[in-house]
Amino acid sequence: MKSTRRIVFLAALSVLSGIPAHAGQAEASPEKSPAFEVQDEGVPGQVVFEVLLAEVALQRGSLELAVQTYENLVLRTRDQKIMERAIEVAGYARRFDIALETVRLWLDIDPTSQRAQKMLTSVLIMSNRLDELAPHLIRTLKSNKEALPGNLLGLNRMFARNPDRPAVFRLIETVCRPFFGLAEAHYAVALAATGARMGERAMREARTALELRPEWEAAALLQSQIQMQESQESRKEAIDFMANFLEGNPDAQQLRLLFARALIGERRYADARREFDRLLQDSPDNPEIVYAVAMLAFQFNDKALAEAQLRHFVALDNALDRNAAYYYLGQIAEEDKRIDEAMSFYAQVVSGEHYLTARTWRARLLVGQGKVDEARELLRNSTADKPEERVRMTIAEAALLREEGRLQEAFDFLEQKLAENPEQTDLLYESALMAERLDKLDLMETRLRNLIELRPDNPQAYNALGYSYADRNQRLPEARQLIEKALELAPDDVAILDSMGWVLYRQGDLPGALSYLERSYGKHEDPEIAAHLGEVLWVMERQEDARRLLSDAQQKFPSNAVLSATIRRLIP
Repeated sequence: MKSTRRIVFLAALSVLSGIPAHAGQAEASPEKSPAFEVQDEGVPGQVVFEVLLAEVALQRGSLELAVQTYENLVLRTRDQKIMERAIEVAGYARRFDIALETVRLWLDIDPTSQRAQKMLTSVLIMSNRLDELAPHLIRTLKSNKEALPGNLLGLNRMFARNPDRPAVFRLIETVCRPFFGLAEAHYAVALAATGARMGERAMREARTALELRPEWEAAALLQSQIQMQESQESRKEAIDFMANFLEGNPDAQQLRLLFARALIGERRYADARREFDRLLQDSPDNPEIVYAVAMLAFQFNDKALAEAQLRHFVALDNALDRNAAYYYLGQIAEEDKRIDEAMSFYAQVVSGEHYLTARTWRARLLVGQGKVDEARELLRNSTADKPEERVRMTIAEAALLREEGRLQEAFDFLEQKLAENPEQTDLLYESALMAERLDKLDLMETRLRNLIELRPDNPQAYNALGYSYADRNQRLPEARQLIEKALELAPDDVAILDSMGWVLYRQGDLPGALSYLERSYGKHEDPEIAAHLGEVLWVMERQEDARRLLSDAQQKFPSNAVLSATIRRLIP
């Protein structure tokens, strides 16, 4: 409580600083800090009290009281410092009417105030009054000719969170039109058109920007990105354009990065590698370049280059965030069976989007060393602030127990968590699958039907229930109906395609089964899909094809129980 009061007190001091003296100033108090005495000099006691009242109300969530108090203070004092704070509080409370009224009063008092102009822009954006914004932005841009190019380039950032991209495009086009002699104006319109998915207009504006500034890398980069998003023919045109631009502008590093990515997309790996070498030669210690090259190398499976550059990246003093680099280093080390190194790298991922995944992989490696309890402790001590993150850690912990064959313990653990949150859909799904493993089929069915009721758009629930029937060769018409519903919701899902093939096989439709299973296995070489496909080929009297497929799959997945059982059954 003490620290909260101090925060409120300091916030009030920041508002009170700079307020001019008024009649009826408060008598100095010996209890006030020296900072308050300096900043509070000449401020009326009633003003001090009301500022503190508003800040305390804000801290306690009484937004309306805070807004009303500051609104009254603005009308009585007409002080710019109080106006600024009143606008901030009104914006936070989403009382944009009061914020707008206050900032307009401020501009009436001081029309030249740059701070008030910026706050007016912010209020109009937050309140989505884009039609009123255009004349104001044009005036603001014209008022500072030296900063005009940079300000034009910043226009799109102002509306990054606005989901109405066509409306944003119309506004930016209107604002930029008076400045169409500048390349930056056309660039801003091209960027807005890209966001509004107006490819042809975006391309035209990007090309105009480049005509006005022929060596401007940003315009060349944008033009290339637009072209890359269109047809295959357009992608090739973009590659040719980038190659020509780089001949005349060899220092355009961001464009060279995009060029290297495009070459990988065209499977021109040798050409892409030359671009990597050029980038690293020109900027061996630029963290952005080093990391980008590492990621590109990782994508086309050049693990040696990826690891070398990631190690270099984490050693750079100016690398801002090393978490992702450590995660990918862990992935490479784990793939190479360097388990201790992988665990060390994963341990250094302390925040960011890969944090929980790294903790999960590290826990799995601990299980591989027989340290199940230590792995569970690691997951439980992970920082998981959001409910979905905590559920994710729960499921990961249950998976560790399942993989160790401790099925009943895993089930009991999930049941305990589900009792705390009985309508948590991910927990319902996982507990249903675990119930099936324990042959609790009635409970599995109840859980999955409950999940379907809660989430009728969840394809995995329909698929799991349908596949469970098909795998046991029961209630096949209903199984097919459930899987068809799942396929309707997720037409390219590998597991659902496999389920559809399997239920068709159970129903005797071998050509239909083969079609779905080949499509599924073509998307993902999974051992259980291989087992299903091999069995269908065998029954269709294509034994040699089945033997070849199952043999190849067994070499890739020698420890998969379903695949091994299928091979023993078909090929004694």
